[in-house]
Amino acid sequence: MLLFQWVTSVQAQKEQTISLNDAIKMAKENNMDIQKSHIEQRISEKEIDVTKNLRLPEVNFNAMYSRLSDLTEYEGAFFTDKHTYTPEPGTVIYDAVTKFDMPLYAGNKINNAISKAKQENEIAKIKLEKTENDIQLDVAATFLGIYKMMELQKIIDESIREEQERLKEVKAFKTFGTVTKNEVLRSELQLSDRELNSLTNKKNIKIALQDFKTLLQLPEEQEISIDTTAIFDETNLLKDYGFYLKETMQNEEMRIASREVEVKKTELNMIKGNYYPKVGFFGNYNLKYPDYMLFTLNRPYLYTIGQIGVEASYNLSGLYKNKARVEAAKLKVELQENESTRVKNKMEDQVFRTHTQYQEILDKFLVTEKALELAKENYRIIKVKYLNQLVLITEMVDADNALLQAKFNKVSTRIDAVMKHYELLHTAGLFNK
Repeated sequence: MLLFQWVTSVQAQKEQTISLNDAIKMAKENNMDIQKSHIEQRISEKEIDVTKNLRLPEVNFNAMYSRLSDLTEYEGAFFTDKHTYTPEPGTVIYDAVTKFDMPLYAGNKINNAISKAKQENEIAKIKLEKTENDIQLDVAATFLGIYKMMELQKIIDESIREEQERLKEVKAFKTFGTVTKNEVLRSELQLSDRELNSLTNKKNIKIALQDFKTLLQLPEEQEISIDTTAIFDETNLLKDYGFYLKETMQNEEMRIASREVEVKKTELNMIKGNYYPKVGFFGNYNLKYPDYMLFTLNRPYLYTIGQIGVEASYNLSGLYKNKARVEAAKLKVELQENESTRVKNKMEDQVFRTHTQYQEILDKFLVTEKALELAKENYRIIKVKYLNQLVLITEMVDADNALLQAKFNKVSTRIDAVMKHYELLHTAGLFNK
């Protein structure tokens, strides 16, 4: 019974069939790049808490114990007249100090640091969204690439069967002396070429399936196949260019570029904060021995003393040192605004190119249909002529190649349309909508 269950489990593992929607869902859950982006996004959330802690007081405790040597006092020049004193009551000093500092005002730098952390968290969220969309597009491209090779394999296998039948016919003609040996060799060469194509394509399918498993983080030993029954249902009607352009201006790359400009402006404000004074609330409490704060060391008593108040400081050197930093920060803002414009231009070009290419592929549908009909009719005519010894084997081979290419062009164009549909959605930021 256990053996039967184990065999059933292994078979089930080897027979997993995955649709494109299933693959996209699995990638969002398992892909390592997406998991990395999730971690980076959580880190950015923690960075907000870290910067908020700058508002909290700094509390320190310090304890010290030491033994003093004798004190040697020199009265004369060049250490000529000296007196030695032994501190009372011995040579021991110790103290314990508790101190706190709480910022009240720091040129608004703390608020700006928190704002920057929040902006970077927003960027991390958008980058997570972009990573998910990029991986989904990779999954779709790999899936459709496998599908295209599978369809090509069907065409090649069908062609191999036809070449095998043709080789039998040519050999029969050779037996009756109606064709030359060269035509037999030409037919055998054509069959060998198809078999080599088949071998190469099968290896490519195997490699692509391995890449597909890596994208989905499936086990190495997992055997998979793809379900393409509803693949062409994924393609919707092509909308006008203006719709996709409007959506593209709000896609992930555009939003990231805009947030990066905000971050650089916040950094500029943080640097400008160096022009302002710092104001803080502070306090400390000390336990020390012996009493040497107001008197000499000959008072062997514990004593305590504390302070509480407000401290203000102003860095005068910042008036001239900070100017260069502010100018550099302004240039960084300008550079980021330039980058944002560059991204905008890139997105406009990309959505126009993808939309135009999609329309071109849709226009090819009727052309590929007509080309396939013509190739079939041409093949039929040439085959009849060949069987009646009216044309050479080379014409038969050319007609066969043209038919194979026409069949593949039709399937390939339909699959390319689905892929271009996904690329357009990805550029417009609509992949998950």
